[in-house]
Amino acid sequence: MLGREEDARDATQETFLAAFRNLRAFRGEAKVSSWLHRIAVNQCITRQRRAKVRNESALETEAEKHASSFAAPLRYSPARVAEGRETTAAVRMAVNSLPVELRQIVVMKEFEELTFKEIAEALDLPLSTVKSRLYTALKQLQMRLQKFGSA
Repeated sequence: MLGREEDARDATQETFLAAFRNLRAFRGEAKVSSWLHRIAVNQCITRQRRAKVRNESALETEAEKHASSFAAPLRYSPARVAEGRETTAAVRMAVNSLPVELRQIVVMKEFEELTFKEIAEALDLPLSTVKSRLYTALKQLQMRLQKFGSA
């Protein structure tokens, strides 16, 4: 959801601190994993709001972008590696350009591989809302990626 590993690590630490501080508030009505996931999502949203206020970008730094090329297997040509990097950058830009409520659904479903039910529980939304937001997000992503020439 945050786009940078460093921010994700910070949010993870904040999540566990918040969970520890609020352990007594856990009522046991949901699974612990759902409760923790909700705290994590809230931490990510808070960090995104702060970043927006400071006008920071959630995209990778230049050093992080180029670090992946050193790990590429030898069977890939430099052209394929560059093409893959461009595609990854286009997808990242497209996902980061989505509104927060759509981006979090895409990240949870496509990257974290959660079920619709798990997403609905974590975000405290009706199942139908989660499905419609994912459909809307994927349509917007498709349009954005076509604009970038990557679809």
